[in-house]
Amino acid sequence: MNIKKAIRALFLIAGFTPYFVLNEPQTAHAMHIMEGFLPLGWAIFWWAAFVPFFAFGLRSLRTITKEAPELKIMLGLAGAFTFVLSALKIPSVTGSSSHPTGTCLGAVMFGPLPMSVLGSIVLLFQAVLLAHGGLTTLGANAFSMAVAGPMVGYAVYRWLAKTTGKQKLAIFMAAALADLSTYVVTSLQLALAFPAEHGGVIASFVKFGSIFAITQIPLAISEGLLTVLIWNWLQAHSPEELSILQRRMKGV
Repeated sequence: MNIKKAIRALFLIAGFTPYFVLNEPQTAHAMHIMEGFLPLGWAIFWWAAFVPFFAFGLRSLRTITKEAPELKIMLGLAGAFTFVLSALKIPSVTGSSSHPTGTCLGAVMFGPLPMSVLGSIVLLFQAVLLAHGGLTTLGANAFSMAVAGPMVGYAVYRWLAKTTGKQKLAIFMAAALADLSTYVVTSLQLALAFPAEHGGVIASFVKFGSIFAITQIPLAISEGLLTVLIWNWLQAHSPEELSILQRRMKGV
């Protein structure tokens, strides 16, 4: 994948940005858990849960770049795709907002562990530059978006690709369910931190989940379609790199 192809890919991804930006209300609140929102104990808990995955992700990235340095641009593309999609805050009928995650493309290409690093870097930049999320809540946000989402997406992709033999269907379902699973985990995180007075964690989980469900389901479908579109573009313009990736993944 040469530099010109990489630049065209980034423009293709970024081309979806203006519509969402122009249609975003400034009063909306992002699904990333904002700075200081979680109690200290839960913030520390999710940091502790996330750090081991980050460490294994670093080791996986070192292995990839050492064994196949030509895939570094593809790693950058996966990170850029995640950054652009997860930065798009889309209005919800509930008065809040939702956003895609973009982590499944990288999980399909490299496996879930590298995305724990790429996804957390994306979340760090968003917290610092866009006030989207926070630093104390970075562990919780990274666990839901950069750990849980990629793992679910990768598992769905491998299972469907093996059982159906239909790669595009597998990618679509993987991206959609990776998106949805991120929001399920985030809802659980909030429910655990703020159980309802009547009904406890379960009632709180239902409440938080329902806030975003109406928006997130069609959004997950849209992310699945977009991920397939990007995959088709990569197949047309970077078949050699995808071939290397698929040979590596078969050996995982």
